[in-house]
Amino acid sequence: MCGFIGEIRHFPKTINEDEKIHFYERSQLLCHRGPDEYGYYFDDYISFGFRRLSIIDLNSGSQPASYGNNRYTIVFNGEIYNFLSLKKVLLDHGCYFDTSSEAEVLTAMFSHYGTDMFSYLRGMFAILIWDKEQQTLYGARDPFGIKPLYYQETAEKTTFSSEKKSIVSHHEEIDEESLQHYMSFQYVPNNTLTKGVHTVAPGHYFVKKPAQPLQLTSYWEPSFQPVYREKQEWETLLRDTLSSSVEAHLQSDVPVGSFLSGGIDSAIIASLAARYKPDLKTFSVGFATNGYSEMDIAAETADKLGIENYRYTVSCEEFVHHLPKIIWHMDDPLADPSCVPLYFLAREARKHVTVVLSGEGSDELFGGYNIYREPSSLQAFQYCPKTIKYLLRAASRFMPKGMKGKSFIERGTTPLAERYIGNAKMFEEEEKRKFLKTASSDWHYRDITGPIFDKTTHLHPVQQMQTVDINTWLRGDILLKADKMTMAHSLELRVPFLDKEVFKVARHIPADLQIANNTTKSILRDSFRGIVPDHVYDRKKLGFPVPIRHWLKNELYDWARSIINDSQTESYIHKAYVLSLLDEHAANKHDHSRKLWTILIFMIWHQVHVEGLYTAERTERENQLVNV
Repeated sequence: MCGFIGEIRHFPKTINEDEKIHFYERSQLLCHRGPDEYGYYFDDYISFGFRRLSIIDLNSGSQPASYGNNRYTIVFNGEIYNFLSLKKVLLDHGCYFDTSSEAEVLTAMFSHYGTDMFSYLRGMFAILIWDKEQQTLYGARDPFGIKPLYYQETAEKTTFSSEKKSIVSHHEEIDEESLQHYMSFQYVPNNTLTKGVHTVAPGHYFVKKPAQPLQLTSYWEPSFQPVYREKQEWETLLRDTLSSSVEAHLQSDVPVGSFLSGGIDSAIIASLAARYKPDLKTFSVGFATNGYSEMDIAAETADKLGIENYRYTVSCEEFVHHLPKIIWHMDDPLADPSCVPLYFLAREARKHVTVVLSGEGSDELFGGYNIYREPSSLQAFQYCPKTIKYLLRAASRFMPKGMKGKSFIERGTTPLAERYIGNAKMFEEEEKRKFLKTASSDWHYRDITGPIFDKTTHLHPVQQMQTVDINTWLRGDILLKADKMTMAHSLELRVPFLDKEVFKVARHIPADLQIANNTTKSILRDSFRGIVPDHVYDRKKLGFPVPIRHWLKNELYDWARSIINDSQTESYIHKAYVLSLLDEHAANKHDHSRKLWTILIFMIWHQVHVEGLYTAERTERENQLVNV
């Protein structure tokens, strides 16, 4: 796992020493992604900077790497799990290799297949390849967006990087449309909060020539196509395919471990990994607050599998103390509280291993969220005439907030495409106008989800929801925090569920096999009975539970008021309204914890990335964040 920065200038120019030093400094902001080695490449059009975390082929594989008599130069972040089989094919075609690195295989692939190569890759990646002969820069991001790739186009150059912080610094100009969407989703969907800085979409490659616009092309997109098979056939296929994926993801020349919570996903990964690696180390995290820890369940799982388990309890004090540094690493605001325990989990794991496996992606591929059961619970409304639905909807408006049945009627009389935006729906458009000064009726969260629903009208509602989540929640929340929180500690995270071969199976499983037996991920659970310890089954899904609801009433109440009052966000936020939410929450009138957290994270992000109240100081192993 690594990090890189690359620039293509629109007109040829020899870079002087001062400009090189500035480029070095920007690449140093990525040193936490690659503390083991660094490298640079410069010519009249291109500047590449690279930071390496050595995982495979420790004695070679330095980057930037050149191929084809120096025609091609590559910087690459990620892992390609089928690179050895690809190399064998290339050898049969007469290609040559000087090293055993993935980077050299990738450049040879490009020399042979061009942009078609990206469809052959099995793994996670962000890639830049410079063709000096054609004076063209190519790049791509993996199908699911496991690895990040940012870019910014200006009149002089286009810059690409693994992290936004090496493209732009403090005093960022905020994209107001993205801010409005953030307040709905709790993350910035399909973009960044900085005007002019964008992300290359997952499953896309680009072509960039000097002084010409960037051209983006899709080479892969997720789609579901249910196919009938006997349940037992699906179970066998799932076990074999996922087992193969875990085996492939264990490839490494450095120690590999696994995250382990109390849920089924991480238990499946750990159970399969332990078959190939009996000395597997696992890692768990929790809070001392009652009901907010799954460490005892994880320890029992590890004990029954005969593997080690390391546990860490996060205190409220260190949670808050590290929050600015966490937000610095995130680049954009992410109000998912679970990113904080994930930060500590990665820190503890890095003391023992360099690579960890994790269960991200299982819920989206196999129907794991409780909300996916909603279409079944609302099925009766499908038989109601439109007139009855209209009358029920009108009647619900007169029901007091929180009254039993109100939400059920509202959801049942609202089309799926209008009510579902993903797992985390923070503020409705009308409510955002009460506190967000830049809110506009020209922007709506359905601008993000609408095009996805338009493409999936033929699918079961559950698979429509899954497609929305894969294209929004998975890339904007789940994988963003997974990458940034592990890379903050120079730890490589691998996600065996998000494998091309696994998705080829998942996309064909009918929805009624996923949401069956009054549970979620039914077919996945049944596939691994007898492999995963029994105590893990049929437990309520918790994820990384964080006690912010409790803390904002007690330990963090004064801290929250201080953040609201001190942040220089008056041009965006009506602070009096936010303070009223905090007081209502503290008085137990309403649970506003998630909404408050969404606003608070934006305010801290503003302090870090706009006001410049914090700065990065490079240490031996990572960028530390300190209060100025």
